[in-house]
Amino acid sequence: MEVPGFAHNITSPLSPCEGMIKDLSLDALQLCERDGSKSQDSSISEIEELPVPQNIKISNITCDSFKICWDMEPRSKECITHYFIDLNKKENKNSNKFKHKDVPTKLVAKAVPLPMTVRGHWFLSPRTEYTVAVQTASKQTDGDYSISEWSEIIEFCTADYSTVHLNQLLEKAEVIAGRMLRLSVFYRNQNKEYFDNTRETQESRILQSVKDNSGSHGSPISGKLEGVYFSCNTEFNTGKPPQDSPYGRHRFEVQADTLFNPDTNLYFGDFYCMYTAYHYVILVLAPKGSAGDDFCKQRLPALDITNNRFLTCKKDEKGDGSLVFHHAQDVILEVIYTEPVDLALGTVAEISGHQLMSMSTVNAKKDPSCKTCNISVGR
Repeated sequence: MEVPGFAHNITSPLSPCEGMIKDLSLDALQLCERDGSKSQDSSISEIEELPVPQNIKISNITCDSFKICWDMEPRSKECITHYFIDLNKKENKNSNKFKHKDVPTKLVAKAVPLPMTVRGHWFLSPRTEYTVAVQTASKQTDGDYSISEWSEIIEFCTADYSTVHLNQLLEKAEVIAGRMLRLSVFYRNQNKEYFDNTRETQESRILQSVKDNSGSHGSPISGKLEGVYFSCNTEFNTGKPPQDSPYGRHRFEVQADTLFNPDTNLYFGDFYCMYTAYHYVILVLAPKGSAGDDFCKQRLPALDITNNRFLTCKKDEKGDGSLVFHHAQDVILEVIYTEPVDLALGTVAEISGHQLMSMSTVNAKKDPSCKTCNISVGR
């Protein structure tokens, strides 16, 4: 049975645990802060007969829900009216801070048949480790509650966004993509030492690196997909790549059809912003049948290369039949190519603009309050 995690009726000015007890009669799962102690409220007492949950099992984990069940001794089982579920984010000083405060929470549900689904995007975040423990409780005729001892503590980790969630992000990104502009090259900016090292130690091949943690916290490609980052946005007035870059004064340019052609699959990877007016879309270019292509097929929404709102590749029907390319004007595209790229396929030259470090997206944290690029699941 599913118990929705929505705390819409907690309005009491009492202390968190007192407010929780007043709302235990609700059918919906309730959320409150725990005071850190076992319980000092006079309305809760401990009864030895109440069974302690044993052998806790967590299953069906998504980015913002999980199923929980357990075994109990048969004694006094019929007295149980409620379950208390103590859910906490595991301590990690390097973890992201999300919109909702990382506070210990106690979830309260009526005693329903197990397994029970716990769902709530305001206290469950994707790719996050949690601990959980359970108590059984019994409501007395006078309104007081008796509780069991806490169960053992179980650890689990929530999942990445599913393709359903990514399709929701995709739809939001399509709304603001804007009109399409012509492009002719993909480019990658770095410092001179980077390209010198590529020539000297990597046989002039730009090798893939693992995608960093920039963008949505639930993105299934972060920390997993290997590829080479490229840009493709152009300046509106020139139709050429901008002369400024946050990543370095040297630029590798490669003709668009070298990386993007009918033998390439295109996938939507993410949509995010960094507390600015700019929005970023991550796309993945994967040669058909490559390891990167196999990875993306299982995790990302595929895009029609000839008809999508972000990056297209079509034959020029009015000309000589060569490929023409367009990109969305109103989002900044980050393109990940999943195979190594030889410097001999393009050119490396110094650009004349500035290095705008403030625009770097390396490990950039997504703004969880932006209504344009967030969806209603854990962030």
